[in-house]
Amino acid sequence: QVQLVESGGGFVQAGGSLRLSCVVPRMIFSVATMGWYRQVPGKQREMVASIHAGNGNTHYIDPVKGRFTIARDNAESTVFLQMTSLKPEDTGVYYCNTRPPVVDYWGQGTQVTVSS
Repeated sequence: QVQLVESGGGFVQAGGSLRLSCVVPRMIFSVATMGWYRQVPGKQREMVASIHAGNGNTHYIDPVKGRFTIARDNAESTVFLQMTSLKPEDTGVYYCNTRPPVVDYWGQGTQVTVSS
């Protein structure tokens, strides 16, 4: 079973920034569109951003457009999520996975808490 490992979460005030990282096994990273997902208590896990493996095209949900940036480092087989102008509603556990997600790849996630 493969689990992806996320890091970089933390506690920040509204308006702050965080950078999340996810190291991905190369055999997955080289071919898969990767996504960042978040889960807020009481709600379903949602994808917030994704990046295509081949052309690097990115996709964001409307609430994070202009504030979050997803990127991939091919040499390090790592996916990043740069989050700026954070809002309290961004609070949640953030996960990386392929898009669409593979159940066996879910890791522990990294907690992001934004205070008002």
